[in-house]
Amino acid sequence: MELQNSFEVPLPPSEAWDVLLDIERIAPCMPGARLTEIVDERTFKGEVSVRLGPVALTFAGKATLEVIDGAGLRARVKAQGADAKGRGGAIAVVEFSIEPTDGGSRVLIRTDLRLSGSIAQYGRGVGMIQDVSSQLIGEFAEALRAHLAGTATAAAEHGADAPARPPPAAKPISGFALMFRVLWNGIVRLFRGRS
Repeated sequence: MELQNSFEVPLPPSEAWDVLLDIERIAPCMPGARLTEIVDERTFKGEVSVRLGPVALTFAGKATLEVIDGAGLRARVKAQGADAKGRGGAIAVVEFSIEPTDGGSRVLIRTDLRLSGSIAQYGRGVGMIQDVSSQLIGEFAEALRAHLAGTATAAAEHGADAPARPPPAAKPISGFALMFRVLWNGIVRLFRGRS
């Protein structure tokens, strides 16, 4: 399935590009994600944890920066992972690009996502997966903006040579909160379709 998302950051495109390619810096901003190993400058291993009520899923996997086009501010990442308890896996090819806005930059994200195993049953509704994806990207963008604001404040207080503080680790993904928002978005779409 194909998913489309976007978010904005208060940086000019060239600076936004540098931040987004700094995987160690931005990984803690992704809800439920943890970077476990830097294999090389383009390959990373990590985990993403999701809790859906009493069920906890942890996907361990690898992400590889396949294409980096600095001149065009475009990149493609291939990520694949499997649930630690063997309930399935996911493969995603994520393409992102950056365009200027009045307040900084907009990051455009296109994801081709394939789910396998028993977890693929959760992905039958593209609308639901798109809603979950949008919520995760929204939380990531909020954490990233807060991190950037904190870095700017530290630089203003301690000078430009102040070391950048890593962002606090993002909270694990709350299945109840996400599912409530996804359900609400579905209800809103249903009533919009009737009017």
